[in-house]
Amino acid sequence: MTNDQPLKLRMKKLVPEAVVPAYAKPGDAGLDLTATSVKFDEATRKLKVGFGLAMEIPFGYVGLLFPRSSVHKTGLVMSNCVGVIDSGYRGEVCSIFYVPEGAQPYAVGDRCAQLIVLPYPQVQTEEASELSETARGTGGFGSTGA
Repeated sequence: MTNDQPLKLRMKKLVPEAVVPAYAKPGDAGLDLTATSVKFDEATRKLKVGFGLAMEIPFGYVGLLFPRSSVHKTGLVMSNCVGVIDSGYRGEVCSIFYVPEGAQPYAVGDRCAQLIVLPYPQVQTEEASELSETARGTGGFGSTGA
């Protein structure tokens, strides 16, 4: 595959009002997803946003759901930070957001998330008693500076 030949991503509308996602501008990485259903759970303060779409992500690729950068205007927080859509999943694509007090929830028709589709390698895990040495070693959170 080259940049001249885009990856085909098959989509199925699960509801008539679903919007097949598109790039807002040339060169954008994410396809904007538009809400077709919004359900707020007062007890957990979670907002489930459905996009009314199922998709067929090719084997060897993963769909990653990110909040749009405009999420900062709402005060919402995507509950899992990045959603993972595996190539075998065929159900509705949804996102769940935490709704802090005073936040402005999304509504049907809002563009709420963006989808980025990337290739990924299959890895084979191997247990080891030792790992190679590096300059960083076991330095974790904040170990490389501010």
